[in-house]
Amino acid sequence: MPTTMTQAISATTALKFLEDRWDAGVAASLDEPELLRYRSNLLGSDLRITNFGGGNTSSKIVAPDPLTGEPVEVLWVKGSGGDLGSMKRSGFATLYLKKLRALERSYQGSEHEDDMVALYPLCAFGGNTVAGSIDTPLHGFLPFPHVDHLHPDWGIALAAAANGKAKMEEFNREFGHALVWLPWQRPGFELALRMRRAVEENPGCDGVVLGGHGLFTWGETQRDCYLNTLSVIDHIGQFIARHGEAKGAARFGGEAVSARLNRREIAVEIAPFLRGRLSAQRRYIASFSDARDVLEFVNSAQARELAFLGTSCPDHFVRTKIRPLFVPWPAGEGLVSLRGEIERSLAEYRKQYRAYYRAFATADSPAVRDASPSVVLIPGLGMFSFGKNKTEARITGEFYVNAIHVMEGAGLLAEGEIAGPAPQCPPGMDPASFKMYANYVALPAREAFRIEYWALEEAKLRRQPPEKELSRRVALVVGGAGGIGREVARLAAARGAHVVVADLDAEGAARVRAELGSLTSPEFTAVTAVDIRSRESIVETLRVAVAAFGGIDILVNTAATFPSSPDGVIADSVWATTLDVNVTANYLLAEEAARIFKDQGLHGNIVFTSSANAVVAKRGSEAYDVSKAALSHLIRELAVSLAPNIRVNGISPATVVKGSSMFPRDRVRASLKKYNIPFQESFSDDELRSRLAAFYADRTLTLKEIDPADCAEAILFLASPRARCTTGHLIPVDGGLADSFLR
Repeated sequence: MPTTMTQAISATTALKFLEDRWDAGVAASLDEPELLRYRSNLLGSDLRITNFGGGNTSSKIVAPDPLTGEPVEVLWVKGSGGDLGSMKRSGFATLYLKKLRALERSYQGSEHEDDMVALYPLCAFGGNTVAGSIDTPLHGFLPFPHVDHLHPDWGIALAAAANGKAKMEEFNREFGHALVWLPWQRPGFELALRMRRAVEENPGCDGVVLGGHGLFTWGETQRDCYLNTLSVIDHIGQFIARHGEAKGAARFGGEAVSARLNRREIAVEIAPFLRGRLSAQRRYIASFSDARDVLEFVNSAQARELAFLGTSCPDHFVRTKIRPLFVPWPAGEGLVSLRGEIERSLAEYRKQYRAYYRAFATADSPAVRDASPSVVLIPGLGMFSFGKNKTEARITGEFYVNAIHVMEGAGLLAEGEIAGPAPQCPPGMDPASFKMYANYVALPAREAFRIEYWALEEAKLRRQPPEKELSRRVALVVGGAGGIGREVARLAAARGAHVVVADLDAEGAARVRAELGSLTSPEFTAVTAVDIRSRESIVETLRVAVAAFGGIDILVNTAATFPSSPDGVIADSVWATTLDVNVTANYLLAEEAARIFKDQGLHGNIVFTSSANAVVAKRGSEAYDVSKAALSHLIRELAVSLAPNIRVNGISPATVVKGSSMFPRDRVRASLKKYNIPFQESFSDDELRSRLAAFYADRTLTLKEIDPADCAEAILFLASPRARCTTGHLIPVDGGLADSFLR
């Protein structure tokens, strides 16, 4: 094992905020790599310790060399892009420690920092192809068996405080720790060498505070490392809490704007407009938070200035960009005013972002990215966060909440004016580039750019799998509890869409939503009951979709009714209901959805389900046939009236028996009798439907039964970018039903 230094493992003060979740019984059955995985999972299970995807852990483990059989030291370290909370053993990179440390001889200075990353795979142990992160040498050059590098809010608050170094020394005295301070340095080989030097010069230290960045801790055993990490983080939390108690309840200079009582309703009203404006270059999914700590910040006197400074920790920054968009919205102003403020603030944000890029870009910098913000703060309302999917949008918001906690903690540590440069500023950097406000120090813009447009970050983005056809889109599927609607929901989810399943049958819709969990993330789905005869119910359904994802992009309706009666006579009320459900409801759906599409300013798609019956006159189904004929023409009318930004299309299937709620057992029996198809009363529902479906198939040119999945394919083709020039069109899905050929 490597030479180690004495460090404080046992806490002088008991844990107050965090819990020791280590189970000795579980740990006893694990080998060293599994103990590293176990330790990592425990640390990642508490967002107060580290955020999603953030931080990394390592262990130096002796193993037989697969070539020589001789024992060698192997560095196990979290692979690039992994998440501690969900890490598996296979997610760790493994490197020969001796080879990694030997790379120091090849290091030519910080200007060649990125060149070192290409050498890490040459140190791989056991043919492991997991890519080590940029922090790999930081773990390798520390002389401790087990190391944790985390980004706890309390730790970053100390690291980002304008008086952070002095407060760290005060913390050490108060809690019996021996943390060491290092000024800001971008992660990489240079920082690894500086950290090694720092611990050599401070024997007995039990951690390193990286200015503006985060925390390193360690231990002789897996258990010791875990306990040391918990104690340092918890004690910093206690230290900051004590300062907070002395300052009273007010945070961020006190409240300047009161939270609106109807803020969630306002959020749903403004979300499509905001989503549309941010999605000018590519679509985003939204997440909204009006959590207590979010409101405390956005409503405060210091919010605008602190938001403009941006974040300090690189882990936060790569999610939340250079800074959030702060939209000033005075108390008492309405939605018209808010829309105007969003337009003005967003235009200024994009102007500043492009200027930021021009100021720091070099010839080899990646091309400028979307200049839209990923976080939007609105006083009185809360925080919107955006991403390519709901999970990314939510996590982006969580990262900014982490940043809020950091700014709060730094502010609580304030004690008078700070004289001289920020302690985060290293020798050779301009002290003026470290902007300070309310005792909080932000990452310098140049350093922020070097991280956001880092070639290594760009490479990480390029390694991500390609997005699916309907990624970044929200599909509202009405009639989604069964039949064609169920298949549309399933196929849309499989193709990357966020899916809202809506149906009069609320339980059936919930079952379908649960099914989607095998095809997509449950976080990408929502469910609601809807009665499409009621405009109010439709409006509420659309609000559910907007509240979940920020807007809609695709509206599909497969819900319909087929009237029948024992004597074949359709009552006036049944005739009216048929037209209400099959025609008027589609008009109401289109009209209400169009309001959201218009507010977004994005291209939208509507697909309705007509029928081959719309052009085939038959005895006994007059109400249904007439309603579908009207719907077919309504599709054409809507295509004209809603052009050019909304495409409206439909499908015209022949009879779809499988999974259809319009074919209960009694109707199937009646149809079998009508067509003189033999059956037995003992047949199951599926057997009866199969006989009827086979009869319908025999009437087509292809002799194929119409499956709900066939209809779903046609619907999602029309709703996809592949049909971008098609509107006012109905695709027959009838197996080749000659009677329905248009004349």
